[in-house]
Amino acid sequence: MAEVKIAAESRTEFGKGAARRIRRESKVPGVLYGHGSDPLHLTLPGHDLLLALRTPNVLISLDIDGKTNELAIPKSVQRDPIKGFLEHVDLLLVKRGEKVTVEIPVHTEGELAAGGNLLEHVLNALPVEAEATHIPEAVTVSVEGLEAGASVLAKDITLPSGVTLAVEEDAVVLQVLAAQAEEAPEGEGAEGEEAAEA
Repeated sequence: MAEVKIAAESRTEFGKGAARRIRRESKVPGVLYGHGSDPLHLTLPGHDLLLALRTPNVLISLDIDGKTNELAIPKSVQRDPIKGFLEHVDLLLVKRGEKVTVEIPVHTEGELAAGGNLLEHVLNALPVEAEATHIPEAVTVSVEGLEAGASVLAKDITLPSGVTLAVEEDAVVLQVLAAQAEEAPEGEGAEGEEAAEA
């Protein structure tokens, strides 16, 4: 996984007014915390941060005030619900070699068995533990030929070296549902009502 370098500034102004001023300058307020240290309030460049966050669990190398360099991963990102711009970001301080628990996206490849079956993502993201500088961007699971009733458990997914599950091995990640005819249940319901009335 590549590191993304971002220049950040420490900030001393807090509250909604200060946050609005920061956003007007196309910047994003954020907090860096972890390892028992006091939270560090930062101002980050909005465009650079937006590009970095396109990669799930991106590793960010923060150059803070040109004095200190810290590694961090995004923990919580708040976006404007309508316009989608970044409002605030929480960053977790990490060290090289340290293991962290993150959720990685689950991608699928292949075609299900014929018959109009549906693939349900029970878990959209898989909780794993990985070294902070080697977090996989995603895992890919083959669903080729799976039939209705089949499921993929967490333990069935092949993880990269050094990555371990942070969820029960028997947790269902994907399952195949049988296609349902839409009219059949209604007909059955109507007959059941008639029988109840008689």
